[in-house]
Amino acid sequence: MFKRIIAILLTVLVFAVSAQASDIKMDCNAIYGASNFHSQGAQLFADKVKEYSEGSVLISVHPGGSLGFKGPELLKTVKDGTLPMSDILMGVVSGSDQVFGVSSMPLLAKNYAEAKKLYDASRPYYDKACKKWKQKLLYAAPWPPSGLFTKKELKTPADFKGIKVRTYDKNGAELLKMTGASPLSLPWGELYSALQTGLVDSVLTSAVSGKDGKFWENVKYFSKINYAFPLNMMVINIDYWNALNPAQQEAMTKAAKEMEEYQWAQSSKSNDESLKILAEKGITISEPTKEVADMIAKDADTMLADTLKSAKKGFKASIEAYRK
Repeated sequence: MFKRIIAILLTVLVFAVSAQASDIKMDCNAIYGASNFHSQGAQLFADKVKEYSEGSVLISVHPGGSLGFKGPELLKTVKDGTLPMSDILMGVVSGSDQVFGVSSMPLLAKNYAEAKKLYDASRPYYDKACKKWKQKLLYAAPWPPSGLFTKKELKTPADFKGIKVRTYDKNGAELLKMTGASPLSLPWGELYSALQTGLVDSVLTSAVSGKDGKFWENVKYFSKINYAFPLNMMVINIDYWNALNPAQQEAMTKAAKEMEEYQWAQSSKSNDESLKILAEKGITISEPTKEVADMIAKDADTMLADTLKSAKKGFKASIEAYRK
């Protein structure tokens, strides 16, 4: 452990010294595949930083989690400086700070406009949480609305009983458990084979992920329940950030602001394109029935009320700011 700490400190020291030179190089971990719009956004961000810093900051993006880091450990990995930068699905690290689970609370935001309002209200608390973990939040953008991919059609609340659903965070697992479903946590890389073998028969995720995962080969239906618009954030280790000179920080801040606006628009665009592809591949896409919608809305209200009873300060403040 001591040797590892020394190695990290030396890496940051070398980086800080090199900040006075013309070229600074950093690796950026990107969780999703190269064709995913979040990974494409990370690459565009890197391109913009290079342009605005006049080539003095060079970011190498590694998509598909190819650096070997993903999931709940990402906050700690960036904090330690093992990774200078990474994109992170907020809900996955909500165990590290509850506020990161705000965007995946069910039905809190029902459309992109509400999702943006929720983000704007919560951003100060996301910044504080990132600071606690020795990193700076550069930008964040939502996944398209989460829906349910299933092998059988969900027409009534009774149809939820016993379905085995892969969820992406504990909020989704809690809500689906309330409906009578059996939620499971699985790495994305294991999901396709799990659907083939019957380990799971349903997935809570976006149309984009359904398209990327070729879900039409294993499921038949997609219900647009608009569960949530979970955020994906791009962060940088604070020591690496502080090692940049003011002009380089300004270049990165400018690129981040532009990327945030661009990625919010891309999320909606990618959702529309993915829904079209899913339909062409034979997936039946539908809105939930009134019975199902009412059940989910009631469970979501109950879940939020129960969560707020024992919620941390940042989480409560985010919800209160959003409701103003």
